[in-house]
Amino acid sequence: MAKPAEKRIAKFIKPFRVRPGASVHLAKDFDPGYKASFLHKKESVDLLHRVNGLLVDYQARLAADDQHGVLVVLQALDAAGKDGTIRHVMSGVNPQGVHVSSFKVPSAEELNHDYLWRYAQRLPGRGEIAIFNRSHYEEVLVVRVHRELLDRQKLPDECKAGNIWKRRYRAINNFERHLADNGFRIVKLFLNLSREEQRIRFLRRIDLADHNWKFSAADVRERQRWDDYQAAFSEMLSHTSTKWAPWYVIPADHKWFARISAAAIIAHSLIEISPQYPQVSAEVRDALLKTRVELEAEAPEGAAADPYQAEHPEEVSVPKTGTAGGRPSRV
Repeated sequence: MAKPAEKRIAKFIKPFRVRPGASVHLAKDFDPGYKASFLHKKESVDLLHRVNGLLVDYQARLAADDQHGVLVVLQALDAAGKDGTIRHVMSGVNPQGVHVSSFKVPSAEELNHDYLWRYAQRLPGRGEIAIFNRSHYEEVLVVRVHRELLDRQKLPDECKAGNIWKRRYRAINNFERHLADNGFRIVKLFLNLSREEQRIRFLRRIDLADHNWKFSAADVRERQRWDDYQAAFSEMLSHTSTKWAPWYVIPADHKWFARISAAAIIAHSLIEISPQYPQVSAEVRDALLKTRVELEAEAPEGAAADPYQAEHPEEVSVPKTGTAGGRPSRV
């Protein structure tokens, strides 16, 4: 049975989930300025810290279990807060178990392969979390808005005929279904930013000298295609939110709320996977207990035989040799 905290997380993120098969009109269906009435900004730091604690715990279990992997897909327009979300949400997790890939303009080598090839190179292994800062969805977003990019992909004419975008939706769904069928969870987050909030954030990048490096004139040019991108996002969400890899549309006008929401969705996915620490065999357990006795015998005079057990007696259960089938203990 789910714990109360897990139930609260599931209820909290439910409104952000795009129901598979739904026809999405982004501007009408999702409010970028939404924030839950029961949450306040002053509570956000403590709440994010608690959710981060869950992520740290479950990431350690995921790595130890070594059966599942997690792919976090992060899509948004410029200034929606992708980098900040990654930085705040994943703070505290073991960096050895997480890797972030940011996809820029494809290289000559990448253009010599199918459009999913470069993304497949950066997928997580079992026990790992991979984060795609932009992703394979660029192939039905920026490439759709800027059709000239399609010509650079060296596709034969017959591959560009008809509704290429529906074919790409189908290919992406099949790609993700293949990953899900092999034990990899796909967590897809779309940071939904309003046009006005983007304008404000662009101005801030200009106003603050230490933020100037973040600003690019290309960002403003892309802003001129706002309606085209909103249509592309709506189509993408409608055709690629599936049972095995649903989209979550996160309100992004309030950074603190977006970060808590993203953390809760990732934590919920790990909770659903429910990775467990491996249980050792009776033979291995007996060998560990014998080693424990030897190490305790080496304790200096006056020192605790097992300092951890002395400090945390409630956490340590030490079965007798030959009873490894019982509750596992720390050793």
